[in-house]
Amino acid sequence: MLSDALKKSIQEAYRQFLGLHDLKPRYGQKMMIAQIARTLGNIESNENGERSSDNHICLIEAGTGTGKTMAYLISAIPIAKAQGKSLVISTATVALQEQLLHKDLPEASRLMAEPVRYILAKGRGRYFCVSQAEKLLEGQGELGQMALYEDEIAQRMEPDAVAYYSELMDRFASGSWDGDRDSLAVELEEEVWQPLTSDHTRCTNRRCSNFSACPFFKSRDSLDKADVVVANHDLVLADLSLGGGAILPDPAQTIYVFDEAHHLSAKTTGHFAYSLRVRSTERWLKTMSRQLEQMIDECDSQPVLQQYIERMEPAKAEMISSLDQLQMSLRLMLLEGDERPKDRFRFPKGVLPESLTVPAAGIAAAAEKWMLKAEQIVDLLKEALDGGIPEIDKGVAERWYPRMGQMWARSQSIFWLARSYAVADVEGIAPTARWINLVESTDGIDFECRSSPVTAADTLEEHLWKPAYGAVLTSATLTALGQFTRLIDDLGLPPTVACEQLPSPFNYAQAACLKVPKMLADPGKPEDHTQEVSAFLNDCLQKATATLVLFSSWRQMLTIRDQLDDKIRDHVLIQGDLTKNEIIKTHKSVIDEGKPSIIFGLASFAEGVDLPGDYLTEVIITKLPFGVPDDPVDATMAEWIEQRGGNAFMEWTVPEASIRLTQAAGRLLRTEQDSGHIILLDRRVVTRRYGRQLLDALPPFRREIE
Repeated sequence: MLSDALKKSIQEAYRQFLGLHDLKPRYGQKMMIAQIARTLGNIESNENGERSSDNHICLIEAGTGTGKTMAYLISAIPIAKAQGKSLVISTATVALQEQLLHKDLPEASRLMAEPVRYILAKGRGRYFCVSQAEKLLEGQGELGQMALYEDEIAQRMEPDAVAYYSELMDRFASGSWDGDRDSLAVELEEEVWQPLTSDHTRCTNRRCSNFSACPFFKSRDSLDKADVVVANHDLVLADLSLGGGAILPDPAQTIYVFDEAHHLSAKTTGHFAYSLRVRSTERWLKTMSRQLEQMIDECDSQPVLQQYIERMEPAKAEMISSLDQLQMSLRLMLLEGDERPKDRFRFPKGVLPESLTVPAAGIAAAAEKWMLKAEQIVDLLKEALDGGIPEIDKGVAERWYPRMGQMWARSQSIFWLARSYAVADVEGIAPTARWINLVESTDGIDFECRSSPVTAADTLEEHLWKPAYGAVLTSATLTALGQFTRLIDDLGLPPTVACEQLPSPFNYAQAACLKVPKMLADPGKPEDHTQEVSAFLNDCLQKATATLVLFSSWRQMLTIRDQLDDKIRDHVLIQGDLTKNEIIKTHKSVIDEGKPSIIFGLASFAEGVDLPGDYLTEVIITKLPFGVPDDPVDATMAEWIEQRGGNAFMEWTVPEASIRLTQAAGRLLRTEQDSGHIILLDRRVVTRRYGRQLLDALPPFRREIE
């Protein structure tokens, strides 16, 4: 049970917080603190500190202005410390991480009886790998003189790139850069950064000659000493996929707070999605033989190593043969029929024909053999690094270990996709979406095989909710059509999970008006609707000062941009011309100068955009945010719902649109002093049966429906 001492410490921290800011208690914030304290404080554990009770999770929808961040910090930090658990706060955006680290956590620490140690956790991919950089630069020197083969020539970099990498190496060696990608003044493109970092399959850990200088392991040492770890959803999922406790603290000893928890389902399905390009995979396999022969030469033809590599050859030949068979079947199916798909073909219900499952099974079986031998070679090189195999020079082993790790990792991804295609889904559970993208390559069409689970429920139930000591999931938007049911099902949460929907302190009816103007075009007819929206915006935006216009498609947004009056177009900042952060920065600067500014954006601008006060007084939503009808994952889920006798549109599509519409409308009011209006250019909210549900799920804005 939650002790009286713990209750008093939480209450005292909240009183201090209110006093410092001269605030009155907010009902929603108090309720949130109480719910978290009840849930986490009443978790029972055995003598080993392991959770021995259920009901260890709570869902809290806290509207904008509730003050949810300070609510979960004030309540969760004392409980985690009292129970000797790590507190991992996971977010979906960098902006919230920065707010936590630079504003909220320093303040929360001052409110506690003891200082709070906190740190930002990042994956290896955010840190500079000294060994990778050394090998890269050394390899470029060799390639410049000796590149003979096509794949070697392709690896050769431009002199400017090599000079830049050398500069980064010098800056790290001199101490002027700490090796953290995020501390670079210039944001690097992924393809520029990727050669400079590592992952768990290539890292030799303490065996590395640069281990003492490694930025990632220095950060890991600090992580072990922290009370609060700030992470993101991707890193939590990466840790779980490695068994939990590999990057972050052990789930059994961790209390999680998932802020922006409405992203967790999509992040999870994306994390366990697989892909394989048939032709490029064949090319890659054919280049492996020469690399493996080179490794044998450098390792003085070590007998065990040579034996492993010899056993990889038959598996590689089997893989190439099965890939050829798969490619032939795909070509017959997709390129030589009467109805060739333009760029994508989805398998209905995720079910593949035998002409594809048979070669996929062949690829999976061969990849598993290849993967096993690759893993054995990785272990052998690891032993050589420890000095256990004198015949293999440590320097040679250190050079080849990450390369072999890469081969192993790629063979794993080949196996996972092939197995997904070869093995049918278990009857009665949610299916896997499977589809083929047709991709233009230098030597013709390549077939990109893709698969993705349609729900995160089973994965999260097994790997997160069951082992975790406790968890809080919160966001301004967790309910769909006013219910938590959709989220509970999506995330695999127990039906008895504690749910709390807290009111926002905003006076919505007084501060904002939702307008639905009279329109003639049916949004189901895109061209007619676009022309009517264009005419409306050309009139409405003449007097705009600070406006966000949200579109459902690139095509509509760009068409309307081209049809705007020149005087309006001069004030428009459009997604795609600049980065999202640069658009927001420019918009604020223009408003500060007393000039009008209009942002044209798509779904990514419907959430995570914080423009309080005069920075945003009008939000225009051109169309209800229904999902893309041909999205493979959504389409497969819809089929599954219909197969079970449900109504996919009402059970899946409308609830998802409700969440997105609420998020879009939530851009307008960010503080209690804000005001303005929202214009929805889609009459389906008043002409369709589901329209009333969508309207009633929105905050209680004043309504003007023509």
